[in-house]
Amino acid sequence: MRASGEGENIEEFLKLELPGSKVVVGDGPARKSLEKRFPEAVFCGVQKGEKLAALYRSSDVFVFPSMTDTFGVVMLEALASGLPVAGYPVTGPADVITDERVGCLDWDLQKAALHCLTLKPDDCVNFARKFSWDIVANQFKRHIQPFPPPDFSPEY
Repeated sequence: MRASGEGENIEEFLKLELPGSKVVVGDGPARKSLEKRFPEAVFCGVQKGEKLAALYRSSDVFVFPSMTDTFGVVMLEALASGLPVAGYPVTGPADVITDERVGCLDWDLQKAALHCLTLKPDDCVNFARKFSWDIVANQFKRHIQPFPPPDFSPEY
């Protein structure tokens, strides 16, 4: 199981009873305290590029415990790597995980994470393809509405 974003409710992820290892990617002011309280977890700090990709590849589920993140691009990274996403049913995760084949949103985060173990990586990858730059840019263009020209006629 993997989680991201130190300070974004990571403690809730670390408290869960889940099979396998818990890996936390990211950094923040609570890291040292969390490392002491949860010595069984692996804290990797900030990761980028191939190191981050390797962490995704070595995981089974991406747990996104934040209740305040507004979108969470890391969820798209996880999906593109074939990782189903477990999270709370709040704005952010609910905007990304719109297909039950790629993740589970539940107020019981442990239940959501365990359910994600039953999901197929290929479904996650195919779903993530809907968020390519070309597709997102075209979607944006379709939503642009021209403003009517201003009316400069005098008011008499």
